[in-house]
Amino acid sequence: MSEVGGYTLKHRDNTDFKRWSTDYKLGSPVIAGSGMKGRFDSHGVDSPFVFYHGDRYMMTYIGFDGLGYQTALAESDDLIHWRSLGTILRRNEGNDWDRIGAAGTWLLKESDEISERPVLKKVDGKYWMVYHSYPEEGYECGPAEIGLAWTTDEDLLEWNRLERPVFSWQGGADWERGGLYKACLLEHEGTYYLFYNAKNDGERWHEQTGVAMSQDLLHWSRYEGNPVLRNIPGSWQSAFVSDPCVVKDGNKWVMFYFGFDGSHAQEGLAVSDNLLDWKRAEEPIVRHGAPGDLDELHAHKPYVLRHNEVLYHYYCAVRPVRYEDVILGNEYRTITVAASSHIDTTAT
Repeated sequence: MSEVGGYTLKHRDNTDFKRWSTDYKLGSPVIAGSGMKGRFDSHGVDSPFVFYHGDRYMMTYIGFDGLGYQTALAESDDLIHWRSLGTILRRNEGNDWDRIGAAGTWLLKESDEISERPVLKKVDGKYWMVYHSYPEEGYECGPAEIGLAWTTDEDLLEWNRLERPVFSWQGGADWERGGLYKACLLEHEGTYYLFYNAKNDGERWHEQTGVAMSQDLLHWSRYEGNPVLRNIPGSWQSAFVSDPCVVKDGNKWVMFYFGFDGSHAQEGLAVSDNLLDWKRAEEPIVRHGAPGDLDELHAHKPYVLRHNEVLYHYYCAVRPVRYEDVILGNEYRTITVAASSHIDTTAT
């Protein structure tokens, strides 16, 4: 059995998950909101997706301004110090269904192997991004649907959106009829897989994670065994099991996700041989922090890669706002990282 932060990290069949643990938290933001009224990120930032393009690492992430989400792009030479390049999916630049905002969460990659450079894949000569949009102004208000955006711009700054959603809660099962959230898009043996979390339409809703398959990115069929990750009553993932990040590590598929119990969100881990049947670590792999820590309230919404034998686990950290914080709203919501070894912050 392995231990992370004093907690056993295992599955009931003694599967050892230590290979994917990241015990070294940076403890400070790699990207933070601006706190400036009128800016896309005035209230905070969220949902990192990291990839390699050209000669550097890049990140898409979303900002919230009190009205809705918009998607931005950043670049880095060392995976720690990031420079924002501005927004790439903006409000009122899409169609009627996504006019409030667009939360880009994943780009199609050439390989989903965690140890390979995450370079982007072209389909029909285009790069593809999956995003979701909510129909009403506010924080995640109304049932969101999932769409696709594409670009031929090698700078990745100018994007085009398909006219209609490609995947909707409408026609879905009861567990997803309250709307859809983050999507993770990958291709395996000629089939596209769309992992997503969704909620039911109860007043105190639950979120769970499912998967759909497609041959063309446009027409999707839900897996009959959905949800593939379900809530576990009485546990740290009793209310939400959300925001899937699926990668390949050797002969295993690995899903990072977050669980929520109504008080704190924490990162979880599951493994699979076939992308459909998943077994989970019993304890969180990244826990929320102590009072005063950057992730005092929540450590959630993962993206994970391996670089130079070091595992980088990016996530959204949340704590209560302080007097000195340059942010609007009552939460300090930033993007940070934990790693499998000590993080050198002196490199530039």
